[in-house]
Amino acid sequence: MLDTLLQGLLLGGLYCLFALGQSLMFGVMRLTNTAQGDFIVLGAFAAIALASVLPWSALWIALALLPVAFAAGWLLQRRVLNATLGRDPLPSLVVTFGLAIVIQNALLEAFSADPRSLDSGGLSTQSLALGDGLAVGVLPLIVFGLALACTGALQWLFAHTATGRRFRAVSDDREIAELMGLDARKVYALATGIAFMLILLAGVLQAMRTTVAPSDGPLLLLFAFEAVIIGGMGSFWGTFVGAMVLGVVQQAGFRLDPGWGIWFGHLVFLAVLVVRPQGLFPKTRG
Repeated sequence: MLDTLLQGLLLGGLYCLFALGQSLMFGVMRLTNTAQGDFIVLGAFAAIALASVLPWSALWIALALLPVAFAAGWLLQRRVLNATLGRDPLPSLVVTFGLAIVIQNALLEAFSADPRSLDSGGLSTQSLALGDGLAVGVLPLIVFGLALACTGALQWLFAHTATGRRFRAVSDDREIAELMGLDARKVYALATGIAFMLILLAGVLQAMRTTVAPSDGPLLLLFAFEAVIIGGMGSFWGTFVGAMVLGVVQQAGFRLDPGWGIWFGHLVFLAVLVVRPQGLFPKTRG
């Protein structure tokens, strides 16, 4: 049981990184990005493509791609997504769904349907012994640490910085924020740029941890969406806890039967929707 709990928490760290970008975009813009999973896969393949032409480690590849991811998010928000924002959520859902289809087909054309991975430099096979027959993988431990650090950094950004106050202002009431002199489009673009940096990080780590294929996007979106809903839309620590719950439940299901893990996660997701549809730790407005 202890090993199941430990492995579930480590798996939850990866799900947290899948979900943080989604939580950020919804928390600031009330936008549900249905292309989240496909953007993660796109980030993974961008890292794989760069690794094929440059003899760099995964760390340097991620650092090189982070500014590109920020710029891509910024431009996508300013040129495409901003026109979909409003009281009706349907336009943003349709546009991001269309983007997901475009990304999947573009990746299939460029890389074929074959799964690929990113060289982890041996991290994927290294482990740390904890005694009593327990061991944890080095790479999953790094992923969990990054998830914890990113969650804490986002919470600090929102709670203690001028940028965070701008994010909260346009999230609570865009019209009043603009009357006070804020340019909501620039604030939204900044939030999307940060979200895409998180998406890129999640994609790189996913490619280091396992193989990725162009068709993986919908499944990754489902994991991200479930973690956000379980924790509470727009709540970063809620997203972290939701991802931990999802990871532990799935791992428990895998221990019972290899085919039950993902199904157990879906059951918990549905149970939360029924009992507490706002999530465990919903964002409070103010």
